Amino acid sequence: MKKALISLAAAACLSVSAPQVSPHDVIAKVEQTLSSIQSFQADFVQTFYATTVSKPLSEKGRVYMKKPDLMRWEYKDPEEKLIVFKEGILLTYMPEDKQLYRQKLAPEQYETEILALLVGKGHLMAKYEIESSPFPGEGKNVSQLKLTPREEGEYTYILLEVDRTSWLIRRAIFFDWAGNKNEFAFENMKTNARLPENLFEVRVPRDCEIIDDAAPRKK
Repeated sequence: MKKALISLAAAACLSVSAPQVSPHDVIAKVEQTLSSIQSFQADFVQTFYATTVSKPLSEKGRVYMKKPDLMRWEYKDPEEKLIVFKEGILLTYMPEDKQLYRQKLAPEQYETEILALLVGKGHLMAKYEIESSPFPGEGKNVSQLKLTPREEGEYTYILLEVDRTSWLIRRAIFFDWAGNKNEFAFENMKTNARLPENLFEVRVPRDCEIIDDAAPRKK
């Protein structure tokens, strides 16, 4: 009984002395960490939950990002797909269909996306109302936050799960106005790896159809 009381007392002391990290402190640490890294790579699982479909769509692959605005998403399962963003151009290559889509994006179209969260663009505290918001998950040594845009945009809010060891984002869930949600979960994260420039090139076969929405339009 005495040992049990001692254990309870020790646990109480630990809970009292353990530092409480506020949501704003978490975001500040995330932004500080992201500002110190130049590149990021990780395995990911992306799951899209649509209100019109009962079964969610889940895809797996690997992501590479390099400052200031380079990204490469390699989808491997259930089918291969490659998405590359470089110099304001979004390239989407579908090997099975032998099609490459080129689309020009304005900065405001990608700075609020997952790219902004993973490489530290966008000044989160200035753009979002931030609060603690526990949601289903492992919840071990993590902080879970809700980010609500200060100005109306594509998403109603975003849920983030932050690893309090690395201060990197482990999960990001985007909720849109139609009630759909798009979830990204990351594992095997690695920062400041040397990523060659040609990693962000897209090479396609000669018989690939190029659908170009990035070329200047004729007046």
